[in-house]
Amino acid sequence: MRALWTAIALTAALVVYFVLLADRAVLLIQAGGVVGVGLGVAVLALPLIGVWYVVVQWQNGIKIDRLARRLAAEGGLPDTSGLPRRPSGRVDRDAADEWFAQRRVEVEQSPEDWKAWFRLAHAYDVAGDRGRAREAMRKAIELGG
Repeated sequence: MRALWTAIALTAALVVYFVLLADRAVLLIQAGGVVGVGLGVAVLALPLIGVWYVVVQWQNGIKIDRLARRLAAEGGLPDTSGLPRRPSGRVDRDAADEWFAQRRVEVEQSPEDWKAWFRLAHAYDVAGDRGRAREAMRKAIELGG
């Protein structure tokens, strides 16, 4: 629930920023001149790209939450609570690598199973590889709906 409120607060801050940025873009366009109009159009593109990005991230978050709830209902959510941790709270690197290897084997055995891909995404995240975690989660979303 805390993550949801954080996402809402950050989205609200971005909306305020996008509105202020769009306002400045309109002022630049109204100022006229080649440079003013050019800069205004360029600045106006930034909030449009930002809104698109925020919408895509919210859609992915909703889909991931839906998959997590399905997996939790089946008792299949990944559990890293038993893994040894460093003083910082992060999972010990060797333990994370071993746990990751097990998740990778699951995906290799069942490449069309969204649950295996979801757990692999979590394993990538625990191992600190956020890029591959996102790729694996996209595959889980693709397979699991």
